[in-house]
Amino acid sequence: MGSETSLKLPIIDFSNLGQNPGAAEWDLVKSQVRKALEEFGCFEALFDKIPAEIRKAIFGAVEELFDLPLQTKMLNASKKPYHGYVGQYPQVPLYESMGIDDATIAEEVESMTRILWPQGNQNFSNTIVSFSEQVSELDHIVRRMIVESLGLEKYLDEHMNCTNHLLRVMKYKGPETTETKLGLSSHTDKNMVTILYRESS
Repeated sequence: MGSETSLKLPIIDFSNLGQNPGAAEWDLVKSQVRKALEEFGCFEALFDKIPAEIRKAIFGAVEELFDLPLQTKMLNASKKPYHGYVGQYPQVPLYESMGIDDATIAEEVESMTRILWPQGNQNFSNTIVSFSEQVSELDHIVRRMIVESLGLEKYLDEHMNCTNHLLRVMKYKGPETTETKLGLSSHTDKNMVTILYRESS
């Protein structure tokens, strides 16, 4: 009889963490982050700073986005790979995604929103910016901890100031067959930190 083994990722709690480098709690979490990244390359983060209403609203906004006609979604184009609309690929027919560049900057999000909704969609823009601002706080904490743990504090400001945030929302359709269908090919993200957040089932 064979045995099944499942990968158990480390769970790191950021919930009660203040942004006070040097504090005992900060140093403890920082050491957990470095250990998890060295051993697994990732971890599960507990982060309760995103209000429930924003967590709920973001999935409504994403659904509204993907309900747009295909021709409208394709208007979100970018010269940067995977920063615009991605979808309709025969090799991954169940997958489509949309990139929202500079997602923490209200003016940039509103500009992109007007491409998709010429009459505007303030609720969508506000939701995207609010969610992105909250998630970017976790991104800042993790990146600061990585830089500190490597003893590279003198480069911290330069590093933090040369970063932009891409919010990529994704939709996976359920296969309309009992045959196995590929959702997305295995890949490695090229950015420094990727934060994955999915709708709870």
